[in-house]
Amino acid sequence: MANTPQAKKRIRRNARRAVVNHNRISRIRTFVKKVEAAIEAGDKTEAATALQAAQPEMARGIATGVLHKNTVARKFSRLTKKVAALA
Repeated sequence: MANTPQAKKRIRRNARRAVVNHNRISRIRTFVKKVEAAIEAGDKTEAATALQAAQPEMARGIATGVLHKNTVARKFSRLTKKVAALA
């Protein structure tokens, strides 16, 4: 258990940051799910629009440090390929 004031403050801060980071990751996942849903429906214009909306959200995830840049690059690449493959 935390004994020092610094360690106690660190626990409080970590709990607050965990909530914020969870919300950020959840928001990014929602945008990605919209792209995937449009791909499943076969709607290319909707998928492309959703992808354009998801890209800055994913980039913001990198900037805030909740996601690794290679993870986002991989996900974005795969989504782009799927959207391009739609007829």
